Amino acid sequence: MIENTVRNQYDQVAAVYDLRWKSYISKTLSFLKTWAEISPLDSVLDVACGTGEFERLLLSEHSTQHIVGIDISEKMLAIAKQKCSPYPQVEFYTATAKALPFASNSFDVIVSANSFHYFDEPAAALTEMRRVLKPEGKVIILDWCRDYLLCKICDIILKIFDPAHKQCYTQAEFHHLLENSNFVIRRSTRVRFDILWGLMIATASKKT
Repeated sequence: MIENTVRNQYDQVAAVYDLRWKSYISKTLSFLKTWAEISPLDSVLDVACGTGEFERLLLSEHSTQHIVGIDISEKMLAIAKQKCSPYPQVEFYTATAKALPFASNSFDVIVSANSFHYFDEPAAALTEMRRVLKPEGKVIILDWCRDYLLCKICDIILKIFDPAHKQCYTQAEFHHLLENSNFVIRRSTRVRFDILWGLMIATASKKT
């Protein structure tokens, strides 16, 4: 089962994750924070939150932000909990993207960064995000984009050598998944962070 493989892989690297990927994490999450335009009054769900770096970024600007993070790696979550321990309104749960342990219509904003290519059932994950999103809320997903040649090559290599990797998507495939899950894409773009990493981001809302 791919979830167990992903969990084990990230449990193993949790202690060195922030240091190993420091530049990449800083660039991509800072971009996500600026793009998302999250109000300090919004309740935020971070799907696959990892070590809580996005939470730390939000809290550095709005210390009262209500944030919930979920991840399947308990060791990554342990680091996230430690980072955010001064903030009682921030919560973390061990959960998968396709089975979110929250009531329907719970969150104003749902974000997911650099993790969509690990989801073994992306349609199920999007359905769950839609369920827990408030009627006027928004989902923002940032992930690798297969439209870039080097990302396409990485995707091929990782499918062979990394059992935790599911697949990268082109922007068109990604948009198709969102639209098939009854989302309306409000804003989207592709962006290259350096010679290797080409990513895409989309903001979507519930189709009414």
